[in-house]
Amino acid sequence: MQHTGWEDLDEDVRRAIEARTGRVRQARTISAGHCSQLALILRTDHGGLFLKGLPERDPGTVRQRREAMINCHVLPLAPRLMWHDTLAGWDLLAFEYIPGARHASYRPGSPDLPDVVAAINRLTRIPCPGLPVKEAPQRWGAYVDDPADAGLFDGDRLLHTDFNPLNVLMAPGKTWVIDWAWPTRGAAFIDPACFLIRLIACGHTAEEAEGWAACCDGWEQAPPRAIDAFAHASARLFREIADQDPQPWKRTLETATSQWVRYRQSLARSRVT
Repeated sequence: MQHTGWEDLDEDVRRAIEARTGRVRQARTISAGHCSQLALILRTDHGGLFLKGLPERDPGTVRQRREAMINCHVLPLAPRLMWHDTLAGWDLLAFEYIPGARHASYRPGSPDLPDVVAAINRLTRIPCPGLPVKEAPQRWGAYVDDPADAGLFDGDRLLHTDFNPLNVLMAPGKTWVIDWAWPTRGAAFIDPACFLIRLIACGHTAEEAEGWAACCDGWEQAPPRAIDAFAHASARLFREIADQDPQPWKRTLETATSQWVRYRQSLARSRVT
């Protein structure tokens, strides 16, 4: 998505934002990310904040409403939402600014990986609130061989489901999980599975990626059949996504999930023999 800078906004939009934030002294556009047209770090008379947003008629605003809905339930793992408002034709989310933060590295050998695993484990201990979040059997149910297999994804855990390294911030002494556009209720192994797909996409073998997933709470308790079904469902999902819009990062995830399926098939053969 093409990002809009602070100076590119109409004057009435900037005035409306400054009515909420105080005078903006400095603005920096964040180039990473696919889903927010506006992604700014603002330094104002009242301090720093991160502002993200979309035009209010953009269908993606439903993701922002989900993120606003879940925020108070995922503190302090996620930065605090300061406000959510529609101003001058924009749907905007303002978050506390995390100084010194950088995106996590998922490369093989990265020292960030144990801290990411620890963050996933902290998330596992957060109860799923009684909110209208997505349900895992419905999200992935269309991509399983047997409709009954969708039930293997059912559970009572609050899931993030998008462990893109851009969605994990490393700050001094703390790991943050951001961009809660797809909060989901489901089985505890699903977030580790979403994490391992990203590890494969960043250069890990499927075996190495599953080794990191096995460090996450809930993985070892998952039946192999459930993990197999989720691997196949993920591969079909990302194949569909890539076929509809063949951007390189989508093709990379398609390849990663296919590699994972082949690895799960090899494990299944070894279990039989």
